[in-house]
Amino acid sequence: MAGTEDDHLVERLLEGSQVYSGHFLDVRRDRVALPDGRTAQREYIRHPGAVMIVPLLDDGRLVMERQYRYPMGRVMLEFPAGKLDAGEDPLSCGQRELLEETGYSAAEWAYAGVLHNAIAYSDEGIHIYFARGLTRGAQQLDEGEFLELVTHTVDELDRLAAQGEMTDAKTLIGLLWLQRWQQGAWPLQWQPA
Repeated sequence: MAGTEDDHLVERLLEGSQVYSGHFLDVRRDRVALPDGRTAQREYIRHPGAVMIVPLLDDGRLVMERQYRYPMGRVMLEFPAGKLDAGEDPLSCGQRELLEETGYSAAEWAYAGVLHNAIAYSDEGIHIYFARGLTRGAQQLDEGEFLELVTHTVDELDRLAAQGEMTDAKTLIGLLWLQRWQQGAWPLQWQPA
């Protein structure tokens, strides 16, 4: 990034090490040069990325999941999502995850964008897709995966968010994107599956 207008903000890697490598998390500790010449340590997680799907039923309701999330110690309400496999195209991942987790396939897909949910300690990017023209099939859950499907209206989700009952960051961003699209502010380009 040398020579850019942001150069006065950029930290530069001096040395790096892997602290832990697990199933899909890669924890790193780097020593960096700060813009003022001092040094600092940065600990962060490398993540392969993920896809979240906002599945729209024909009647306006949304397909959601209730799933126990161990780090939170409780069941969370979320849009369907899943980790990208190595080299996997995000749309293919979204189609696979929607089918596996919900049993639904979609006739049309629209890419909204990407969100970075924990920029202080992770490089994870979550691609946001919208899916409509849903057809129900059988779930194909991974071994050890347990979730419950529910449907909600946009107003119900908005109320749950306002009451602090729905707190998952990716789901809140999905709801925001959905509301902005419905208001005509954030357009989506729909493509056949």
